[in-house]
Amino acid sequence: MKISNRVIALGVAAGIALFVVGGLRVLLGANSGNSGAGLTAGPINNAVIAPAQQLSDAFAMVAAHVRPAVVSVFSEKSITIQNEEGQNPFGDEFFRKFFGDQMPNMPQMPNMPNNPKQFKGLQRGMGSGMILDADGHILTNNHVVENEDKLQVQLGDKRQFEAEVVATDPKTDVAIIKLKGDVPKDLPTVQLGDSDALRPGDMVMAVGAPFGFQQTVTHGIISATGRSNVGIADFEDFLQTDAPIDPGNSGGPLVNMRGEVIGMNSAIATSVGQFSGVGFAIPINMIKTMMPTLIKGGKIVRGMIGVEIQDLTKPLADSFGLSSTNGALVSQVNKDSPADRAGIKPGDVIVQFQGNQVNDTVQLRNLVAATMPGTQVKLDIVRDGKPQSVDVKLGTLTSEAAATPAAQNGEGADQLAKLGLSVQNLTPDVANQLGIAGEQGVVITDVQQGGPASLADLQAGDLIVQANHEPITTVEQLQHAMASNKDNVLLLINRKGVSLYVTLSLK
Repeated sequence: MKISNRVIALGVAAGIALFVVGGLRVLLGANSGNSGAGLTAGPINNAVIAPAQQLSDAFAMVAAHVRPAVVSVFSEKSITIQNEEGQNPFGDEFFRKFFGDQMPNMPQMPNMPNNPKQFKGLQRGMGSGMILDADGHILTNNHVVENEDKLQVQLGDKRQFEAEVVATDPKTDVAIIKLKGDVPKDLPTVQLGDSDALRPGDMVMAVGAPFGFQQTVTHGIISATGRSNVGIADFEDFLQTDAPIDPGNSGGPLVNMRGEVIGMNSAIATSVGQFSGVGFAIPINMIKTMMPTLIKGGKIVRGMIGVEIQDLTKPLADSFGLSSTNGALVSQVNKDSPADRAGIKPGDVIVQFQGNQVNDTVQLRNLVAATMPGTQVKLDIVRDGKPQSVDVKLGTLTSEAAATPAAQNGEGADQLAKLGLSVQNLTPDVANQLGIAGEQGVVITDVQQGGPASLADLQAGDLIVQANHEPITTVEQLQHAMASNKDNVLLLINRKGVSLYVTLSLK
């Protein structure tokens, strides 16, 4: 289980919301069976409760359809615990894990020369999964099976099998495992749906083993789609749900009211270690594109353009003469990259990828990554306020070529001094010290803490290479650019080889 401030990667998945029949007691009237004042005990009117019964029957049918294909995944890993020589292995830190800050005063134990320096032990975990085919392939989360020594799967009917990892994709937190040995011929399987068809408000159900309670069913709605920056995986496009899911639910299915899997439960946002109303599931359509490769034991390869991109803020959009903040702003084009060869330039705004509208950097990054390297794609861009199209042949994404959205930046105030900026011309000695020999621009030597430039995330050592789209090589040119525009200035910054745009208000 992976824990951050607010997000927990579960070990399993499941979820359910409450159905409330408002005013049911009033509707039932004298036939409610309530023996209170003015009411007479008796059978409930079937016509009154029929809608509630129909919904209840629908939930029960979906649960009965899905549960047999949902499994529990038990993991086991050998670990070594280091112990300082002569120290009691069951000392303060051991008990603090159980008592926290309220740890009682424990009696001091004498140091024992025989105390070992290392302790061998087993770390056990539990998650969920769903059976994909009659061959025994199971879909689950990578964090459920990653680096585990032994895996065991228990089916819904309590049969148990050893399992092995077939392939994983840590960048999306997806894994395929397979039952070992003779696979039963009667394996139930899940049916996959269309996660792109989901709408906020659609009813969903989750199945898994929260806190080890296997075959648990819960329900709720889709709260939102396209959630990113959750912090679980490199490529995120999560479905958000209020269907209760807890640790142990990771890898379990989120299904629609037709019993089709539309997501795999993966994480919750919480400050208390359990469900707080916000859960996240990987859309099944994202997984579908990878499944044929992963089931064969292959490795996922992703396309790349070769640019650094950043989201458009309102000030940035205004600086580029754009009426909307939709799109991804190109702040840097990597040399000899597909984008470089296709003529993409810094300052271009990518608004469509293969006919798909681009709303932000995360969406563009996911669209590019989901496309095979070598594919010729069409990018619709806005350059100098004018729309045009560019054809790009995608390259292969590597860790070095991975483009991440550049840092977000805010506003400034007017003039260099008032902005809290100190700058100087870039000399060869300074360029060598900063590791930017051969570059041109004006280097920032100091940023006043708390000033507008500081709030805009400008830093000492940043190299200003453009102002209002014009090349900057001297302090005088920078001052002229600021004087020529009384409202704001758009700067292109080179920070340790990575470019990003910053807009500062001069009002």
